[in-house]
Amino acid sequence: MGNYKPRPHPTPGTASALQRLVGRQREAGASEIGVRECVCWCVFFLAQFLLPKSELSELLTQADVSRFCWSGRQPRSYHHLEGDVRWRQLYSSTHFFLSLDGSGKVQGTRRKDSIVEIRSVNVGIVAIRSVHSGFYLAMNRKGRVYGTKEYSPNCKFKERIEENGYNTYSSFHWHHKGRPMFISLNRKGIPQRGINTRRQRLSTHFLPLTVF
Repeated sequence: MGNYKPRPHPTPGTASALQRLVGRQREAGASEIGVRECVCWCVFFLAQFLLPKSELSELLTQADVSRFCWSGRQPRSYHHLEGDVRWRQLYSSTHFFLSLDGSGKVQGTRRKDSIVEIRSVNVGIVAIRSVHSGFYLAMNRKGRVYGTKEYSPNCKFKERIEENGYNTYSSFHWHHKGRPMFISLNRKGIPQRGINTRRQRLSTHFLPLTVF
């Protein structure tokens, strides 16, 4: 009894926060399959409070989710998707879809036809290319975000799932003063320079919505 430690429980706002996350998927026009994927992640999140760690670890292994976080802000990589190619809409928490137009300009748009191909080039490393324009998303050493037809090391990004369920994309090749530089859209849909971004800021958070 002296070694007993009470199990953590979700805060009163946890369920409503997860409900809002699913609602944002629907609001952004996600397919029912995409919404179900979001719901599954919510179930996994809640399961950590209800199951012993040993049982939850076995459940996540069977579900092929090997990097589920137990606590803290430890990000997760898509280790099980190495070599995978996905068509997605990257919907930012600032309510814009990430877009690369025919001139290679990177911007946020309200149009729901902005589709990108997310290709896993290594474990946890992806290349993002516009399906319509063919431009790759890239970031240079100064943190400037741009589109290019030529694939290069500037086109590699680390993909992480943050604890709030959103993804972040940071440059694999470049850092600023030892800190990662992230893809970010501000509240006007304008890309921010990587040197001004932080993982905790919502402008760097994206939902990869499933498209068909």
